[in-house]
This record gives sequence, C-alpha cells and structure tokens, in this order.
Amino acid sequence: MIRHIVMWTLKKPGDAGHFKAQLDTCAGLVPGMHRFEVAIRTAALEANCDVVLYSEFTDAAALAAYQNHPHHQQISAGLGPLRATRSVLDHDLEGTTP
Repeated sequence: MIRHIVMWTLKKPGDAGHFKAQLDTCAGLVPGMHRFEVAIRTAALEANCDVVLYSEFTDAAALAAYQNHPHHQQISAGLGPLRATRSVLDHDLEGTTP
C-alpha cells in the first residue's frame, strides 16, 4: 500500500476552498485508490500549509495511474498557478519499496 501526501501553500489562502473543490473531483478516479481526502487549514489550529491531500493506493502502479490520468493532469495544470509551494511524500506502508 502506497500513501501519497501532498501539501500546498497558496499564493492567496482564500483560494483554498476552490482548490479543495477541484481536487475533490479526483476522488475515485482510478482502480486501486483506497482513500482520498482533501482538507484545508482550520482557523485557530496550527498549520504551515493551506491545503493537504491524504491518499492511499494499492501499489505504485495505481499511484502512477492516478498521476497520469488525464483528469488529474487537467486539474493539476489548472491549480498550479494558485500555489506558492508544494511538498509531497510518498511512502510504502509495508516498508517494501526502496
């Protein structure tokens, strides 16, 4: 199982709701996607990013299918200009991927 976590800081934090709504359209996009959750920062709680994506995939092939899916590519291209920074961490939950 591969966990895919992405965090964005936006140029305009007020765009977070729109950013989340667009990302939410990618839920269930490919077979092997087991979890897909998008969240935005909550006032009065600590955060150093504006939007986070937490997702899990059966394997690296399912993650690659998601990343290369035309809809994901379109959403990513549209959201790119809104972001100031992007951080990502993919890791193997079983610890078998080097």
